[in-house]
Amino acid sequence: MRNSISLTEFSRHVLQELDGRGGRLTPDAPIFPMIFYVEASKMTTANAVSILRGFVSIIRRFLSRGIFRQVEILYIRAGRAAVAVSASLLLAAMVSACAMPPHLKSLDEILEQEGMAERARYGYRCTAGAHRGASGEHRENTIAALQAADKNSKYAFIEFDVQYSKDRRIVVYHDKSMFRLYSNIKSIGNTTFAELSEITRGEIAAYDEVIATLKKKLNIEIKSQGDNREDERLIDEIVADIRARKRGKDVLISSISRDVIKYVNRKYPGIPTGQVFWLKASTYLHFDRLTKKLYEDADATQADYLMLHIANLRNLDDLLEFKPRGKTIVFWDFDDTMYIVHKDLSDRLWGDSVIRTFIELVQYKLASAFQ
Repeated sequence: MRNSISLTEFSRHVLQELDGRGGRLTPDAPIFPMIFYVEASKMTTANAVSILRGFVSIIRRFLSRGIFRQVEILYIRAGRAAVAVSASLLLAAMVSACAMPPHLKSLDEILEQEGMAERARYGYRCTAGAHRGASGEHRENTIAALQAADKNSKYAFIEFDVQYSKDRRIVVYHDKSMFRLYSNIKSIGNTTFAELSEITRGEIAAYDEVIATLKKKLNIEIKSQGDNREDERLIDEIVADIRARKRGKDVLISSISRDVIKYVNRKYPGIPTGQVFWLKASTYLHFDRLTKKLYEDADATQADYLMLHIANLRNLDDLLEFKPRGKTIVFWDFDDTMYIVHKDLSDRLWGDSVIRTFIELVQYKLASAFQ
């Protein structure tokens, strides 16, 4: 059984709430005539109004700080009808769209998944990305894996690795040698792209083939060859390409090499960067000291994101306690998923605005409340 709630009635509640807390709005303006439905088993009119009051409280808190004063003045000048319509549409979207976005996951759920249910007490949301493409379905870093991830709504971004072949073709491949995936001892850097294609029977992907087909945000990891000049040449080529495609803000460049991250931040300050750390918390004592050092290292390279192995979830308390604002934690594993942890609004998917991040946070909270 469903309860139908008039959006007119719903909007009046909002306007009355604003007016009752000192707002200049009144509920007598013409309101967009829409009807939406709410399942009686999950939400009553009282529940909905309670949520709206909380939302209105947040708005008024911002207004009281003067952050949105100009917006408030603009709305008042535009007339009460415009305010009513805007509020109606926003509230309809918020209340009717309570489904959890596929790419969002609770940090507590991830902890339970990793066998750490006793630590599940945070409530933070995480954004999921495809590690080396949809590598659980296809061989990692292949065109098939990357395109499958691009079509899958459970991933908000796609990570893949790049390095030069012998003939300086940018190859999408993780390891230095082909042994793990193709039982061949040849190294990528000492083999031409044509030879690599023959060995892999056409599975190995070239960067230019991949970048042209992917629409989602990307995390491109630079696999350092230990030669700074070659690494810098590779970075220059990648950045020139993504800028030519007008995708500079959609791409995060990461690497385990500090020199790579320093170079990107020095020469291309507008490109977001991620420092990969190869360490597992379980192998260290006094992890609190190590965590502080980890953030110091990230600060030294000016990396925006810290890319950590998922085993470090065991020391999540320290990681979150010492985390500076503006440094975002990303957990990766050897399976097909990696996670961005959103502790506050500064922790967001690269290229996303604060407003988009806030809307997603509200959506996540609403979905969590009604699950």
